[in-house]
Amino acid sequence: MSDDAGGLFITLEGGEGAGKSTQVARLKALIETRGHKCIATREPGGAPGAEMIRKLLVEGPAERWDGVTEALLHFAARREHLRTTVLPAIGQGTWVVSDRFADSTMAYQGYGHGIDRAMLGTLYDVAVGDFRPDLTLILDLPVETGLQRAASRRGTETRYESLPREFHERVRKGFLDIAEADPAPTTSRTRSRRLSTSISGPERWRAARRRRIPPSWKSSNGHMAGRRRGATTGLSATTRPRRRCWRRRRAGGCTMPG
Repeated sequence: MSDDAGGLFITLEGGEGAGKSTQVARLKALIETRGHKCIATREPGGAPGAEMIRKLLVEGPAERWDGVTEALLHFAARREHLRTTVLPAIGQGTWVVSDRFADSTMAYQGYGHGIDRAMLGTLYDVAVGDFRPDLTLILDLPVETGLQRAASRRGTETRYESLPREFHERVRKGFLDIAEADPAPTTSRTRSRRLSTSISGPERWRAARRRRIPPSWKSSNGHMAGRRRGATTGLSATTRPRRRCWRRRRAGGCTMPG
């Protein structure tokens, strides 16, 4: 099975209140207007077992877990999410748009909590393997603005929001470093293109589509016309090529490590 035979995996990243959920819904609708099947999902969560782990991570007191425990829980939920939701959809030709993926673990646990980043890389290799998103959009805004937005829709999932502002500043730096460190493999530009998410949602989305959503996203045969790896797209975006989808095999789907 070739890379183009399956769907694409797109992730949206960013700090608290960045507007990821809104943009996931809009991106899903845009992809569907271009003739692709598409599902929206989230992390932690996105599968029954992963949703159970989500409650442990995002509810309750901030001091419930340390950073290492959080990382282990996130990767346990991520493996279940991939195994149950993401890989089966991609294998059937469906595009998947996810609110958060592994970059959030690096930003929150690696930068926010100061967990050893090499250890996080090892956990990624064990739980995920060589699978990577086809495209990652990093939404950036000032920490204070994001926390105010998050507080305005306050529910029960407040554990991360309740952490000190200094933690969220480190998280923001992590996301910006991740974007800056990932150059587009087919261009001389970096893969990061920032668009302030402090402007209104509709204006932000119109600007993103006008400036960075490729017009070639249309389908006559179930695939993106003119797809090229490393195309820059989206809101403070960084693109990342998939590494052969966990060693795709002729029987279809992707192999899981372990």
